[in-house]
Amino acid sequence: MVRLSVNINKVALVRNSRDANFPDLVQTAKDCERFGAQGITVHPRPDERHVRYADLEPLKQSVTTEFNIEGYPSERFLEQVCLIQPTQCTLVPDPPDALTSDTGWRTDQEQSFLRDVIARLHERGVRVSLFLDPLPKLVEGARQAGADRIELYTGRYAHSFAADPDAAVKPHIETALVAQEAGLGINAGHDLNLQNLQYYAQKVSGLQEVSIGHALICDAMYHGFESTIQMYLSQLK
Repeated sequence: MVRLSVNINKVALVRNSRDANFPDLVQTAKDCERFGAQGITVHPRPDERHVRYADLEPLKQSVTTEFNIEGYPSERFLEQVCLIQPTQCTLVPDPPDALTSDTGWRTDQEQSFLRDVIARLHERGVRVSLFLDPLPKLVEGARQAGADRIELYTGRYAHSFAADPDAAVKPHIETALVAQEAGLGINAGHDLNLQNLQYYAQKVSGLQEVSIGHALICDAMYHGFESTIQMYLSQLK
C-alpha cells in the first residue's frame, strides 16, 4: 500500500492568522496519525507564513510515524533539518518568494550542489528525496547526487487529468520505471486529490508515498479530518 503523508502547512497558515496557538499544530499532527495518516509533512518557507522553524522540534517529539520536512536547502534550512533529524528531507528548488513548489531540480545542472547537500543530510541519518519533474533523463542525476528517493511533481498531471488521464500519467510511469531501475524510491506530490489519486497510484509502478496537503485540508473542512483521511487511504488501497 502507498503511504499517505499529510502536509499540515495550511493548518499552520490558519493558526498564524491569529496571535494564538489555535488550531494546535502538534495536536493536529497527532490526530492525523490517530486517524490513519502514515506520515506528517511540513514545509517551512523563508517567510514562515505556514509552518515555523520553531514548530519543528515539538513536531519531531510528537510524530510517531514518518516526519518529512520539505524545503529549499538554504543554510538556515539545512541547519534546522540536521538538528531535528526527521525521517526524510524532501529538497525542492523553490526561490524564496515561491507561492508553492511547482518545478523540480535540474539534476543535470546542479549535480555538485545537490551532492554536497545530500551528503550533509546523510551524515545526520536523514533519508533524502529530490523533487523532480517527471522526466526520465533527470533520474540518473538524482542517483549520482546520492538521493535515496525522488518525489515526482504531479501538478501538471492533476491539471491534465480530466482531459486525458492516460496522457497525463504517461511521463510519470516512464520516470518511475527508470527510477526503479536506478534503485531509487518513488514519492509523489502536488495537487493530488480524491478525483485523481487512485488512478495515479494504480498506474505508477513502485510508488511508495504521496504527500498531500491543500486538497486534503480543503476536504477536511467539509468532512472532518478523520473521514477525509480515511477517504484518501481508500484511494491508495
